[in-house]
Amino acid sequence: MARKKKFLFWSVLAAAAAAGGWLVFEPPSRPPQTEARPPERPAGSAPRAADTAFDLPSRDGLSRPRGDLFASSAPPVRAVPKPKPAAEAAPPPAPVAPPMPYRVAGQVVHDGPPRVVLARDDRVFFVREGDTLEGGYRVEAIRPDGVTLVYTPLELRQHLAVASALQVPPAPAPAAQAAEGKGVPAADGRPARLRWEGPAQVQAGSEFEVALKITSDQLVRGSPLQLSYDAKALEPVAVRAGEFFAQGSFTYRVNPGSIFVGAFGKGEVPADAEFLVVTFKPIRSGATAVSLSSLVLQGARGALVHEPLAAFRTSISQ
Repeated sequence: MARKKKFLFWSVLAAAAAAGGWLVFEPPSRPPQTEARPPERPAGSAPRAADTAFDLPSRDGLSRPRGDLFASSAPPVRAVPKPKPAAEAAPPPAPVAPPMPYRVAGQVVHDGPPRVVLARDDRVFFVREGDTLEGGYRVEAIRPDGVTLVYTPLELRQHLAVASALQVPPAPAPAAQAAEGKGVPAADGRPARLRWEGPAQVQAGSEFEVALKITSDQLVRGSPLQLSYDAKALEPVAVRAGEFFAQGSFTYRVNPGSIFVGAFGKGEVPADAEFLVVTFKPIRSGATAVSLSSLVLQGARGALVHEPLAAFRTSISQ
């Protein structure tokens, strides 16, 4: 009985093993394949080569190079142009003096070193060699043909030509005046006429005034002038502009024995108008005089001619 059971066990086991092997080694079933049909073409058309033969894609031969085997993959380097050499810096311009503010208005005729009359705007300056002027100028030389000024900050020299020199002749005697006449008439009018007005006799210690008056047919804009007096007999107390320059510019400087005046007005035509008025104080008794050493009458077109003027004389008593 036991043997029978063992035989049945091994029979079942063998049957199971055979069934498993058949399941493992059985080839899988393939799905049915549909037959590929070429595309239909119209009736009567000729068959194409592609319908009868299988075309392979063309390939490049191995002999055609694809590129440089050892070429670098870095981007090409562009050549940088060399910078042009910088132009040499131009040397700085040489320093120059400012525009000359002075002009020669006349020349003073007087004993001693030569002097000139310089004008700047509406002012006048009576200067000699070595004098220092406003604006950094120095009078280096005075010559008959002009004046040399030095701009001291730069030591630059500038020459001012003398347009016309003042040469006031001494006053002739009354008889000579009558014979020769009074001056030479100007091209477009009579010469300007000057005269003194003051007391013929004064008392020592008492102040008195001497006025210089002018009458002109032409416009008189200004005048630098110089008066001379006896410093041992007279003492200047005051100098003021006459009515002709009352609303203009008037400057003066008093030195022992001389008075320098620069006056500019509105350019009116004066008729017996006061040019200037000087107040003197007598110092000692005796005869004395005040004279016009130099004078330039400036008109609209340059210097004007004027008649010679005799000195003013007075007597000082105790």
